[in-house]
Amino acid sequence: MRQLGHQMIDDLFDYWQSIRDQKIWKPIPAEVKEFLDQPIPEQGQDPAKVYEEFKQNIFAFNKGNVHPRFFAWIQGTGTPMGVLADLLASGMNPNTTIGEHSAMYVDRQVVNWCKELMNFPSEASGILVSGGSMANITALTVARNSFGEEQIRQRGLKAASAQLVLYCSVETHSCIQKAAEIIGLGTDSVRKIGVNSNYEMKVEELEQQIQQDIQEGLLPFAVVGTSGTVNTGAIDPMEDLLAVSRKYGLWFHVDGAYGALAKLDAKYAERLKAIEEADSLAFDLHKWLYVPYEVGCTLIRDAKKHRDAFAITPNYLLQESRGLSGGLDSINNYGFELSRGFKALKIWMSLKEHGRAKYAQMIAQNNRQAEYLGMLVAQTPELELTAPVSMSITCFRMVKQGLSEGQLRDLNREILLRLQEEGIASPSSTILNGKYTLRVANVNQRTRMEDMDLLVREVVRIGNSV
Repeated sequence: MRQLGHQMIDDLFDYWQSIRDQKIWKPIPAEVKEFLDQPIPEQGQDPAKVYEEFKQNIFAFNKGNVHPRFFAWIQGTGTPMGVLADLLASGMNPNTTIGEHSAMYVDRQVVNWCKELMNFPSEASGILVSGGSMANITALTVARNSFGEEQIRQRGLKAASAQLVLYCSVETHSCIQKAAEIIGLGTDSVRKIGVNSNYEMKVEELEQQIQQDIQEGLLPFAVVGTSGTVNTGAIDPMEDLLAVSRKYGLWFHVDGAYGALAKLDAKYAERLKAIEEADSLAFDLHKWLYVPYEVGCTLIRDAKKHRDAFAITPNYLLQESRGLSGGLDSINNYGFELSRGFKALKIWMSLKEHGRAKYAQMIAQNNRQAEYLGMLVAQTPELELTAPVSMSITCFRMVKQGLSEGQLRDLNREILLRLQEEGIASPSSTILNGKYTLRVANVNQRTRMEDMDLLVREVVRIGNSV
């Protein structure tokens, strides 16, 4: 096993070292899919054989999001130190929820570092979770349970004095609607406010909707602002949303899953400063901290409200003043999960390895690369931007005179598919104002400016060949 483990690490480092020269993605052959649809084996086999099957049938057809030209969705790329940290965390194998052991203190330190990164007060609380979706639902659960005098955790939503209502924009991530459904509000209680030409929430429309709902006897309880939408990277007017929330006594939550860490880029620091005054914040660390999946963070300004939303101590989880059952407050008192891996270690080791300044440099670099791509698009007659460049997202498409909107959709879809199938680059797509759009979201520490030059050349080449 020791020898096999060394071979695995050597193979991984060889892969990373040569990644720029490899195809970013390959279709999975039918025989591989058949191999991965076999029933459970009755008898075990040699570990070396198992590893060879992994290399042949799994590793060879991975997603490709460690490649310098992976720009699909918003997905981080991982780092060698992060991978090694996950190996060590798995080897220690602690359940990082309860007990007196080092992983609990590392987890606490990482949450404190997250508060420092976002300039949240030191007395605030937080919890590491799987990602933005869990981070958002955790925050909205606290917002719901602590609203007014409703005592929703004890009495339930049916006993509330009126229907609770949540506000976000039409560009907000779908996990906000899912969260509202899961915590019992229902889709109809999510008010999706319109956006302007830059895809930012319209504050006047928000306030009008709040006033209308109050007049109709409903209970507005929370506003969700997005610091970097998934579609275009748009930043909602955070200061204005904060002011409206305070005016009507609403919980102000920021979905910063993608863009909160852009606070480290001087260009965006002021626009995102209102994050520091939010009641809660959700953001991912496997995006712009470049660590391996999966880890996100929820920060809650009022630690008591956070704990009161989740805390419960059954007889089998009694805490002692000494021994293994001593130590820090159980993390289960701040979230739903009782089984939690040691996900904090890769953050701890990565922040120790690079420091805040290096991360600020890399995030700014990604943003400047997006701006550079936008400039290339503007300089190329066959291409057009379909949204303003914001943070590290660039949306554009190929245009041809005489083609209908439907034909342009088919043309750009074919460009996207050929980019992926030829292993050149992996953008994703979206539809903006009815226009099928190539969407480049860059949270990739391996990307260089030359990758943007290559992308534009290949889009034009493929488009002209189509």
